[in-house]
Amino acid sequence: MAKKYVRKKPYGKAIFMGLVVMTLYAFLLTNQSLVNDYFTRGGLYAFLPILAVFILSFFHGSFTGNFWTILGVKAKKKKEVK
Repeated sequence: MAKKYVRKKPYGKAIFMGLVVMTLYAFLLTNQSLVNDYFTRGGLYAFLPILAVFILSFFHGSFTGNFWTILGVKAKKKKEVK
């Protein structure tokens, strides 16, 4: 009899990514004057908001993906049209 492969749910990854996202948001909200000071300086500092958005987006997206995997929600696969 063939073994059925059961994929382990990513509880640890979801918790870790959730904590990282909460930490990043907490830092941004508690240090608004520092963040505003650096983000509005101009020059090469203009890339800081873009970098911050990419970092937050990466961790938030990873958390959300793991969250939906734990709940069992999967994308519908398209059928090939012949």
